[in-house]
Amino acid sequence: METELPQQPGTASGTAPQSQPGLAAASGAAFPLMPGPPYHDRSTALTIFGIFQIILGLLAALMIPLAALGAFMSRLVPGGATRPGQLVVAFASYASLAALFLTLGIGTVRMKRWAYALTLVISWYWMIIGALSTVLLTAALPVTMRSALEQAQRSAGGGPSNELSTGIMAVFVTVIIVVAAFFLVLVPIAFVIFYSRKDVAETCRRRDPVERWTDRAPLPVLGASVVYFAGALYMLLVGITTPLFPFFGRYLTGVAGTAGFLVLVILDIYLAFALLRLRLTGWWIAVLTAPVRMLSMILTYTKADLMQAYSKVGMSDAQVAMLNANPMFRSHVILWWSLLSLVIFFGYLLWLKRYFKTPAAPLQTNTFPLQAG
Repeated sequence: METELPQQPGTASGTAPQSQPGLAAASGAAFPLMPGPPYHDRSTALTIFGIFQIILGLLAALMIPLAALGAFMSRLVPGGATRPGQLVVAFASYASLAALFLTLGIGTVRMKRWAYALTLVISWYWMIIGALSTVLLTAALPVTMRSALEQAQRSAGGGPSNELSTGIMAVFVTVIIVVAAFFLVLVPIAFVIFYSRKDVAETCRRRDPVERWTDRAPLPVLGASVVYFAGALYMLLVGITTPLFPFFGRYLTGVAGTAGFLVLVILDIYLAFALLRLRLTGWWIAVLTAPVRMLSMILTYTKADLMQAYSKVGMSDAQVAMLNANPMFRSHVILWWSLLSLVIFFGYLLWLKRYFKTPAAPLQTNTFPLQAG
């Protein structure tokens, strides 16, 4: 079974024989490092990137009070008060990002191989999803802002001149797109380029010569496992706070919607661990269920009334009207973008087949020395 990649720190040349990692992981023993090819130590650069991750974590934590302030200000707008469920999702999302970046940053400063592996796979997804999000934002934000400006001017019975408002809007939109492109595209590109270097992997391997749980699967498979686990946590949160579950042409709400999300949570947690352990059955279940999910989303997006479903989860008529006036929601752009992301991930799952082989029958000669006696 192919379970190694060249860039994985625990599988580079010079590690222990193939039969030892399982025992090393169970006992916490270090790998005996043999002399390998010369490399450039990247300890200083790893420390810099780790500090930057810590700064990103602090910025994510700062968004929590800003989100609370935004929720308070929304109460000043008629019908614009933020639902408690939306606040919980926002707070939990920012808190999770803060904890993730802080943990990875500290692990990177300490040059742990698990921090290296997780940072690399997360950076790849960060870059891909960030690029798609930036394109979506660039195309949809000007239309959304223009629609919001027109609605505000109608509500105010005139207001500032259209030329001035348009100029302010253009500057505001440009700043948002530039900031988004920096954090969603440029920063992850820098992480991917740096962490993909063999010297970085070798530095972490030598500074942390102990097998970690991230060494149990190739990095591409580890990435898919992380996606399923993170998706399960997010669906659990949404299922509790905003039970709006797309199900083959209609939206399930209330207890039925929460139950639908819980089923997917259980499935995705299983897939996360099955893929990490390189189980062929887990890969087949992931590949077979992905088209079913896409079919359910397509049927729901094309047939069901999203605004009516929003009204069933506690949104006021004023909030539903505001969403319906937003071109991004009215045209289901965000929903179709989610479907596109799922299609891309399905193609990625098919590509991962190379890492899942039918296991051969075990032989008595393959037992470990400690088991033979």
